[in-house]
Amino acid sequence: MGLAELVRKKEISPKEIVDAAIVKIEECNPALNAVIHKMYDQAKTSIEKSPIGGFAGVPILLKNITQEIKDEPLTSGSKVLSQFKAKEDSELVKRIRKTGTVILGQTNVPEFALMGITEPVYYGPTRNPWNLDYTPGGSSGGAAAAVASGMVPIAGANDGGGSIRIPAAFCGLFGMKPSRGRNPVGKTLGRHWQGASADHVLTRSVRDSAFMLNLLKGHESGAAFRAPPIDEDYLECAQRPFRKPLKIAYSVASPIGTEVHKECRDAVMKTVKLLESMGHEVEEKEAPVDGRKIASSYMNLYFGEVAAALTSAEECIGRKLKPSDVEPTTWLLGLLGKVTNAAEFVLSLREWDKAAFAMEEFHLDYDFYVTPTTAYPPSRIGELDISSAEKILISTVSKLKLTNVLKKSGMVDQLIENSLKRTPFTQLANLTGQPAMSVPLHKTKDGLPVGVQFIAARGREDLLFQMAGTLEKTDSWLDVRDNPIFKG
Repeated sequence: MGLAELVRKKEISPKEIVDAAIVKIEECNPALNAVIHKMYDQAKTSIEKSPIGGFAGVPILLKNITQEIKDEPLTSGSKVLSQFKAKEDSELVKRIRKTGTVILGQTNVPEFALMGITEPVYYGPTRNPWNLDYTPGGSSGGAAAAVASGMVPIAGANDGGGSIRIPAAFCGLFGMKPSRGRNPVGKTLGRHWQGASADHVLTRSVRDSAFMLNLLKGHESGAAFRAPPIDEDYLECAQRPFRKPLKIAYSVASPIGTEVHKECRDAVMKTVKLLESMGHEVEEKEAPVDGRKIASSYMNLYFGEVAAALTSAEECIGRKLKPSDVEPTTWLLGLLGKVTNAAEFVLSLREWDKAAFAMEEFHLDYDFYVTPTTAYPPSRIGELDISSAEKILISTVSKLKLTNVLKKSGMVDQLIENSLKRTPFTQLANLTGQPAMSVPLHKTKDGLPVGVQFIAARGREDLLFQMAGTLEKTDSWLDVRDNPIFKG
């Protein structure tokens, strides 16, 4: 917004801003690998038309999955879609264009956006601006690295299980996942991840996220889901102090019973003290849901959606996929999706609905539910790669058609735990449709950010922005510009 204001006052031109952003991308991207497709010529053409809108002239990068830009690549981080191009702008991109932002390119994602790290085989890993040996998180890891390093002030992101909040936490950014149905999904995606996934942006400031949601929100004709209506200016909410104390619940216990790193627990406890110093009533209390059932129901969706994504990829390329077309983990998840039956899938959705009702009742007593955003600080690049033995197992299961045997063996339960133990806190809000945010309030002893998550009742982004705006004014809020890549 600050840049847009300078453009409105004619103190700087969109061309000067875009040129500066291009210079920064070219300077930083070789180290970070955040931007995997550049659209400089298209951007320069668009600014010749004198962009109008609330973010007029402000450069933006979009995520290389679901955020379709007409005639531009949409590989979803996979070599199998290397030749695929979007046929039209998605509804979200149409609205982004109306904000006046100038699209400079697309950011890196893990293959089919399936991981909480951004290390696709096809494009290579994206690195964290705070320390290049570590991940920026995922699946919006390219977007987070680009914003945190200063390439652009804002980048498109989406979140089907934490993919806005996890990279926000690891890169010291503000990350808001809106309520289900608040922002458009688009006719090509329909019930995107059955309503679990929501699109928005990653930003360095609360102000920019709030103003962007003002411009993007609104029901999309024909969409499966509609967010609770609310007549609020989110930018005003972010600037509004609380008039009375709030009642806030918090927990540092993993909902699936796994370990939570001390630094992530410390981040929450430090935040609890900060909230108490503001006069809020804070109580330790876990969410009224079965964490393991939530995890299992989420993974059943995961399996089914990966299988569907691979089927869609086959339609795009006009042939059947082979195991060598995608990464081993993607192939395994697709196999598990094919043996997940319709009854399991429906029962999983019912589990979501039970959790949604339980959380609605929970929020009658508590304004927020606060947890670590992640259970661990950022991992090292390559640390979470699958082993040679695991690759052999996946190949054997595929060749001998043993997926059903694998599923019944109990190994899938171990897969679920291994997949979610580092990030067990974020999926709840996706399944219930609640808005949730990660705020940058803590750095580890190694100098890496970790986030604190706030979840509010469905439709209450206004309350989250109000809290974020309040916290942003405190000394606890990290200045992302302190990272070495931003400082140059």
